[in-house]
This record gives sequence, C-alpha cells and structure tokens, in this order.
Amino acid sequence: MSDTPSDLARAVEATLFAAEEPMSADQISAHLEGADVREVLRELAEHYEGRGIALVERGRRWQFQTASDLAHLLRREKEQLRRLSRAATEVLAIVAYHEPVSRAEIEAIRGVQTSSGTLDVLMEAGWVRAAGRREVPGRPVIYATTPEFLSHFGLKTRRDLPGIDELKAAGLLDPVDDAFDDMMEQQAAETEAPEADDDSGQSDETPDFVDDTETLENPE
Repeated sequence: MSDTPSDLARAVEATLFAAEEPMSADQISAHLEGADVREVLRELAEHYEGRGIALVERGRRWQFQTASDLAHLLRREKEQLRRLSRAATEVLAIVAYHEPVSRAEIEAIRGVQTSSGTLDVLMEAGWVRAAGRREVPGRPVIYATTPEFLSHFGLKTRRDLPGIDELKAAGLLDPVDDAFDDMMEQQAAETEAPEADDDSGQSDETPDFVDDTETLENPE
C-alpha cells in the first residue's frame, strides 16, 4: 500500500474501526455501496504488520486488535457493561434508597422473593457490598452500596440519588410498571436529602447493626 491510502482503504478502515464486532468482507462491502474490498483488506493487513495494532481475519471476519506481542501491556480487569434485569434494577434501587438493608427487608419492599443470584450480580458488579449483620434474631446479613456505585452513576453522595423521572431518562428503568414507579417515588421521598458525614453518603445516625464486613468477606 502506498504512503497515501486510497479513499476506499480509508473507508474500510473507518468501517472496521467503528464496528462493534468483526465484519466479513461482504458486510464491509455492503456498507460501501458494494465496493470490492477483499484486496484492500489484504493490503491493509500488510500495512499494519509490525505496528501496535493489527488487522486480522478470524473465521472470515475482519477486525482490528492489539498486536499479540503487546497484549501483556494492556492486560487488566475489564468492566463489562451489562443491562441489569428488572429484578436487579429494583433491588439496586432499594439498597441505594434504604441502606443498610437485609434481604428480608428487600423482599418486604418489593413484595416478591429475591433470589440470591440477583444480589450476587450486583456484588459482582461492585455496586453492592455486605455491610455487616442486623442485630436481631438470626443476625441477617445487610447490604449497602459501594463507592464504585456512586462513581459509576456520577453521584457525589447518596443525597444525589435521582428521582424516578431521571432514572427513566437515563434508560435505567422500563417506564411501564406504575406500581414500581410508585414504590420508587415513595423511596425517593423517604430518603430526600439524607444527612451524610462524608462522600460515602452514610447517615450520622448509629444503625442497629454490627459492621463485620471483614469477617463476611474473609471467612476463616
């Protein structure tokens, strides 16, 4: 390939760069008014040899990827974006507006049983943590949000928790369930401007639970 790429080569590069997943030659061609892109793909692959990124063909689909000999420089934990299920969204909202809260209390607010898997998803995402145990018979585990939850949703403290309209506008709620809307509005009203002594959004009041998170997260 010459030092000055052709318009077609530039168009192929742009198409692949913007693609969310690998594309076949036919798919690329369809984006470019039926142009024959096979030779251009081979030339581009040769052009990128030895660079920090490479154009590779995998299963007849083309994609840009990090050069294999540099992968160790970029190896890190990746946050996987996922859309929460309806149940997980409800549980996350309840924890955020009522923390610290036990699973039984979550179920009482939702009116339905909450599977342990739902809480596991939220804890795996790093948005909910085990915050200790309630000082009542059975000493149930209670849950609270994390600093990562505040960071992910752009909140300084829990006082910045959005109302129902803001949640819908952000695409975090499916605006079809009036009952859940009413529940969220009630939660927002009950939690309006909670007092917090730091950016974690925790109340100044002494809750009726013992914070033994270290014991929970590191059982002997």
